[in-house]
Amino acid sequence: MLFINFFHIIKLNQSSKIEFFKLMLNLLFSNKNTNKIKVFFLALFLGGTLSSTSSAYPVFAQQGYKEPREATGRIVCANCHLAKKPVDIEVPHEVFPDQVFEAVVKIPYDTNLKQVLGNGKKGGLNVGAVLVLPQGFELAPVDKIPSEIKEKMNGLAFQPYSESQKNILVIGPVEGDKNQEITFPVLSPNPKTSKDIYFIKYPIYVGGNRGRGQVYPTGEKSNNNIFTSAVEGTITSIAPGTKGKEKKQIFFTVNQTNGEETTFSIPKGPEITAKVGDTIVVGQALTNNPNVGGFGQSETEVVLQNPIRIIGLIAFLSSIMLAQIFLVLKKKQYEKVQLAEMNF
Repeated sequence: MLFINFFHIIKLNQSSKIEFFKLMLNLLFSNKNTNKIKVFFLALFLGGTLSSTSSAYPVFAQQGYKEPREATGRIVCANCHLAKKPVDIEVPHEVFPDQVFEAVVKIPYDTNLKQVLGNGKKGGLNVGAVLVLPQGFELAPVDKIPSEIKEKMNGLAFQPYSESQKNILVIGPVEGDKNQEITFPVLSPNPKTSKDIYFIKYPIYVGGNRGRGQVYPTGEKSNNNIFTSAVEGTITSIAPGTKGKEKKQIFFTVNQTNGEETTFSIPKGPEITAKVGDTIVVGQALTNNPNVGGFGQSETEVVLQNPIRIIGLIAFLSSIMLAQIFLVLKKKQYEKVQLAEMNF
């Protein structure tokens, strides 16, 4: 009899899930005397957990940059997402040590917009964000996240930028329609246990994008670009075709001014604005600009507050209030004495 704890499966890391999934498939198609129905549904369940996990890839910046924020303050996502769009972040003004708080990143855009996908078709926009926290701040453990913050997380899977940079969190790309506001659960550090942490004001930086980029991490242009002509002449043919690994392309044949005929291609996706018979020059646009997304960055501050300061402030204010009360009582007592002397 096959017995598996489903909750233990969920806690497995991605590579362990894949190996376990392979084992289930081998059992399913083997001749061993196992409960095929249970194995089938277990494999189906595990496949679902794999797909849901893989839908939250880290941002591409992780692949090409050791640090997501350059010395100039520019976040490297802007190297691939060339259009500038707004992004905002909201955090509490101050937090206490070992407190779980939410950092809400807002990535607004018109949900009616459709972007050009990698296969040339149109689809909805995705979003992603990178949150650069101060040293010592990190992603809150699941068991410490309050239920009200969990509800706002919308089931998203966050992760550190790298093993050594736990203060930098990334998410995306994820579906933009449902995630224009992304809630990061953040755990503040404790100066008592971390000698490099102090009760001071700290900066927080954020970068957020909506839609696909114009440049891949490899440096190649995506099909989410405006494409121009590299030759001068008259267009004699525009036809679809394939290039390389079955990549769909649009092929242009141009009769150059020197009499030579040349053929070049552009990726499928952008709307072709040129037509057969047009005379084109070098640098002339052949397509529209299909990009409807963009990247933006913002920053804010958070104060790591010492609880003793709050207690001291409360004590100070309380003493002022008591002094005011005693002053009023003393004044009334003095007025009564004055009144008694006048009557006497």
